[in-house]
Amino acid sequence: MISRRLFTAGLGTTLAAPALAQHAGHDPIYSTLTDPKNTAAPLETMRAQQVFDSPAPRAAEPGRWVTRAPLPLPRSEMAWATALNGRMHMIGGYGEQRVDRPYHHVYDPASDKWLNAPQLPRGANHVGVAVVGGKLYAIGGFVEQNRKPDNLCFVLEAESWKPIAPLPKACGAIACVESNGFLHAIGGAVGDTFETKRSVDWHLVYDPRIDQWSTRAPLPTGRDHTGTLNANGLIHVVGGRVDSFHTNSNLHHSYDPREDKWRPRAPLPTARSGHGAVLYRDRIFVMGGEGTNRVFGQNEAYDLATDSWTAYAPMMTPRHGLGAVAIGDFIYVAGGGPVMGGSVQSAVHEAFTLG
Repeated sequence: MISRRLFTAGLGTTLAAPALAQHAGHDPIYSTLTDPKNTAAPLETMRAQQVFDSPAPRAAEPGRWVTRAPLPLPRSEMAWATALNGRMHMIGGYGEQRVDRPYHHVYDPASDKWLNAPQLPRGANHVGVAVVGGKLYAIGGFVEQNRKPDNLCFVLEAESWKPIAPLPKACGAIACVESNGFLHAIGGAVGDTFETKRSVDWHLVYDPRIDQWSTRAPLPTGRDHTGTLNANGLIHVVGGRVDSFHTNSNLHHSYDPREDKWRPRAPLPTARSGHGAVLYRDRIFVMGGEGTNRVFGQNEAYDLATDSWTAYAPMMTPRHGLGAVAIGDFIYVAGGGPVMGGSVQSAVHEAFTLG
């Protein structure tokens, strides 16, 4: 059973301009990967690396950000989050001085509280997550720091994780999305060491009815840490990295499952990786991410009708390796690293709205 945890609710504070988020009544908001006693926000490094300005035209009504209940503990490198029954699910990642956590935290917007849910059978970071047929899936991931992927896959049924057919090839940071009752696993990275790690163009499809994987047209350019989602029947893959965040991409492609074909779309204005991407008010909103000595706060939206991008209010606290979902009239963005790389985790949770 999901068990309720009592955590301090967010203050609901809005900021007129980008700033370092401050929270009260929660311990801790930040932690480092190597020192359990270091829970202070690395403010100087954060300020030096934060980027807020977008080259895209600014929206007439840019929206606003508000604080919400912080995560139960600082986390990063979950890679993604997903929504199920009006709640946000965040799985795996870095935390508590380890990179192979089996965490499963669930956020309930109605109560502004976090819940504990069944943990993964094994810990991993950069786990692909998706909901298909009302069930939550966890696909692949790295068992060491952003490297050494495995091929294990699971589905959550009757409050417990059950193994399903493994990936044909081990992969981490693989983007997962539902389309027509199938789970598409796209791109990702392979390699057991930092020296051998590389992005791949794989496009694998899981059929839950027969517990089997098959292949589809590969991604035009191998990428990982992408923003990937289903919008009006097409799968969009936005940005990401080619082997490293030093070589981020602004490429944006859409995939039509009926034709098994990829098409280029207007590029992401700010090239980045480890960002969030959600469908909100008929637009694809992309927020956060990292690059070389950069952590991005840009919040840029793609208009499906005009194939163009617009800049909205940037994040209060730029982060990467975060979880982002759209529920109701808010985009919830939780956790993530506030500085480049995986050295610092955060429990920061902020939400964007045009309301």
